[in-house]
Amino acid sequence: MTRAAHRPSALVASVPPGGRRGRATGRRIAAGIALAFLVLGGLSHSARAGLFDDEEARKRIDAANARMAQLQQQLDERITALELKSKGIVDLNRDLESIKADVARIRGQIEVLLFEQEQQQKRQRDLYVDLDGRVRKLESAAPVAAASEAAPPAAAAPAAAAEQRAYDAALDQFKRADYAGAIAGFGGFVKTYPQSALAPSAQYWIGNAQFARKDFRAAIAAQRTLLTQYPDSAKAPDALLNIGSAQSELGDNAVARKTLEELIAKYPASEAAAKAKQRLGMR
Repeated sequence: MTRAAHRPSALVASVPPGGRRGRATGRRIAAGIALAFLVLGGLSHSARAGLFDDEEARKRIDAANARMAQLQQQLDERITALELKSKGIVDLNRDLESIKADVARIRGQIEVLLFEQEQQQKRQRDLYVDLDGRVRKLESAAPVAAASEAAPPAAAAPAAAAEQRAYDAALDQFKRADYAGAIAGFGGFVKTYPQSALAPSAQYWIGNAQFARKDFRAAIAAQRTLLTQYPDSAKAPDALLNIGSAQSELGDNAVARKTLEELIAKYPASEAAAKAKQRLGMR
């Protein structure tokens, strides 16, 4: 069938003449065919539009899928980064706990050392008191004998007893670790009895009490006073040893070493000189 057969004009031309009725019938047939072509044309256009819409939809879906994949990748990367950070935080917390445990252990060791140091200081204080008692007996024996010869026994006895009580009271304060009271007591004793055989010992205990209070400069000054006023006292070696200890506590190690060397040179046979040699690593 030729293309002309599909056109309405060709169909109209092929209708046999039959008068008005035949022509009217032909026109109706032609109009129906034309309407059919219009419907078919509309359907074809709708089909093409539907195909275009489907293609556009697919493009949008593909774009959405691509965007979704990109977002998924970004999300995975963020999750990975968070996991790494959380792992780092876990490691940090573990390190912190380890450090806390170490600090607690060190604190315990420090407390033990402080307790041992306190006990050692107490033993040393008791030793000093015992030695002081022995030295005091030796130092006071001769002056008491001389005083008993120069004055009547009734007059000498009360003065010696009062002097002894004042000294013992200050020494008791030192034993109780009342260092401020001991400093005041021994200071009063030295002022009241400057010529007493116990005065050098009282001056020594002033410096020793200052040292116990960690007032190292005051301890050095007190022991220097002893060396100046009572250079021949049996307490002089101990005073030098106390000065060296105070200088060491102040961080003046070079000066402390010179003080200990001076102690060894001046009083080589003293017990304080033996301790100084130990500190200097000497045999």
